[in-house]
Amino acid sequence: MANPVKRHSKSRKNKRRSHDALTPPAVSICPQCDEPKVPHRACPQCGFYKGREVIAAEKIS
Repeated sequence: MANPVKRHSKSRKNKRRSHDALTPPAVSICPQCDEPKVPHRACPQCGFYKGREVIAAEKIS
């Protein structure tokens, strides 16, 4: 396998790494219990999604 003849500059390395930053996860507020939850998912605290219960309350720990 071929090896590079010359090293890459710091600016070229940093340009490549410019898209490696982590972004925080998106969070929305549940309208039923006002707890934070992931968008487009059922609320892990109350089990509601789009105004109706999709996870039974006894299954939630």
